[in-house]
Amino acid sequence: MKTPEPFGARLRRAMDTRGPLCVGIDPHASLLGAWGLNDDIKGLETFTRTVVEALADRVAVLKPQSAFFERFGSRGIAVLEKAVEESRAAGALVLMDAKRGDIGSTMGAYAATYLEKDSPLFSDAVTVSPYLGFGSLRPALDAAVINGCGVFVLALTSNPEGAEVQRATAADGRSLAQLMLDHMAAENEGAEPLGSVGAVVGATLGDAGVDLAINGPLLAPGIGAQGATPADLPGVFGSAVRNVVPSVSRGVLRHGPDVAGLRDSASRFADEVRTAVSGA
Repeated sequence: MKTPEPFGARLRRAMDTRGPLCVGIDPHASLLGAWGLNDDIKGLETFTRTVVEALADRVAVLKPQSAFFERFGSRGIAVLEKAVEESRAAGALVLMDAKRGDIGSTMGAYAATYLEKDSPLFSDAVTVSPYLGFGSLRPALDAAVINGCGVFVLALTSNPEGAEVQRATAADGRSLAQLMLDHMAAENEGAEPLGSVGAVVGATLGDAGVDLAINGPLLAPGIGAQGATPADLPGVFGSAVRNVVPSVSRGVLRHGPDVAGLRDSASRFADEVRTAVSGA
């Protein structure tokens, strides 16, 4: 069996060719309403189809937020499955924003859901929570290697509540966030051009105060509606800024349902990120 190309290599190529940007697909009720859609399965289908048609052939990463599909039950999951399939067919990498975290066989089941090729929700990468211990992620980490996928691990998130856990001190004096980042660096050791285990680090944090040299991608939510701008990225990520994948949701999606508006907004953000990174 041919070994699949690692996610980190595929992501680096996508960022270099399509621009370093991840756009979220977040069909929450207020955004559906802003698009003139009902908060029902038809509205969900229309919203999702429009975003995929507008962006999947041009942005590096699309990031569906699973919860906004799950709330519609099995019909919502069916919409999500179609979005994943069509986005990947158009060349976008799909990062499933599911933030799963559990132990043993349950973590294995989550890994099978998102990181095994026979699953209808098979994605290029998935977000996970390490706060049951980094070792609890092993089933997902192993499945990712086997199938050429990525895993993005929560490290320093942009929500203010996160600090009470992530900034807490481990037994050896490191913050828990730094402990998790060090685990990620170990997983990525020797990978070229980029490891496949990424960290989630909020773009709104200012100076992150941790060592982000994990040889892996750094997903940076918070650009746009949450207040961060591409110009903030070098200050947060320092010398690791070239590995940042800025994530924008409402900042792009508010320009829908006009397809041209969605495309123009995504293109502007990607250009601004390129400028910020090249000047770092």
